[in-house]
Amino acid sequence: MKKSNRYTSEFRERAIRLVTTQQHEYPSLWAALVSISDKLGCTPETLRAWVKKSQAQPSKPSSNTQSTEERLAVLERENKELKRTNDILRQAAAFFGPSGARPQTEVIVDFIDACREHYGVESICKELPIAPSTYYSHKQIQREPERLSNRKKRDAELIILIREVWEDNMSVYGARKIWKQLQLDDHQVARCTVERLMRVMGIQGVRRGKAHKTTIPDEQQDKPLDLVNRQFTAEQPNQLWVADITYVATWSGFVYVAFVIDVFSRYIVGWRVSTTMHTELILDALEQAIWHRGNPEGLIHHSDRGSQYLSIRYTERLAEAGIQASVGSVGDSYDNALAETINGLFKTEIIRRNGPWKNVDAVEYATLEWVNWFNNQRLLSSIGYISPAQYETDYYDNLNESGKVA
Repeated sequence: MKKSNRYTSEFRERAIRLVTTQQHEYPSLWAALVSISDKLGCTPETLRAWVKKSQAQPSKPSSNTQSTEERLAVLERENKELKRTNDILRQAAAFFGPSGARPQTEVIVDFIDACREHYGVESICKELPIAPSTYYSHKQIQREPERLSNRKKRDAELIILIREVWEDNMSVYGARKIWKQLQLDDHQVARCTVERLMRVMGIQGVRRGKAHKTTIPDEQQDKPLDLVNRQFTAEQPNQLWVADITYVATWSGFVYVAFVIDVFSRYIVGWRVSTTMHTELILDALEQAIWHRGNPEGLIHHSDRGSQYLSIRYTERLAEAGIQASVGSVGDSYDNALAETINGLFKTEIIRRNGPWKNVDAVEYATLEWVNWFNNQRLLSSIGYISPAQYETDYYDNLNESGKVA
């Protein structure tokens, strides 16, 4: 005999009463619904609907004692609901991470899958920016991927590619550079499509902040001439280097980072991290650059007029290596604009995103990883959206093809 799907009013009232009076014995309303419905022989969603409907219908108290009991039950229920809401939001925050952007729908669906047995789909959707129908639609597509439209199938493929590019580049690329990288990888896609899918995915590139001055002028020292005059261009590697210092706040105090950059390709040829801003800091960065590039002839080294770069030891080392010194004016960032730009990228792409920093060792290792990525992977618009290393490789390949000697 076929079982009837209709329940008697007494059955519904008893089920509601059991949930109302016993809910405090369970970690959540949904847990109570699952347990009690299983014992009664109905579904949790059906029981939840009955409870919800009964809560929306005010009943007349038969006595003062009954009214007090009902008020206590309501307060108890509200307290459980608040606790459930806090638990869901706390677990969701840990699951989604600290990005601040809206998580993509697929990630929200994964979170619901992980928590639905404890809280229920509808309860979770109530607290998150997703409708139950959207969740069930995604689950249906997961079971039957052939139901996807051609555009959605293409979007699903692109989302994987976009995330790979974003994660492979320290999660700093915006839509423009991801689009360029996809083109380099022979994936034809419109930039507006990348922008749209990044919004859906809840990811974005980093934005640069305001620069701060770190070098200190020394008006008493002799100053080399400004041989660059804000013209930060070079026709070949090792023609013009620029140098500068930036700082990083750590739990142990300030840490200073010095860079030496080849203007031709923006390749970072030397760098050093230290807890002091003395001459040794920039000397070590210079020594690494000289070791990395040998002793190139006709090279100009440009910096601001900070006392470190005007020190006798530093200027003597430049002269010893056959490098001509050039300095700009103190306080005018345009006189060392390229180095300021690299410092800004360093602070934006690695320091601000991954702080707070514990000590100099942590900053040094992070700088090592960033410099390696910057030189060999990062796409730079100023050199045609390729990496500094690739730009130099292309230069020497072209020389060989034309029969010239570098």
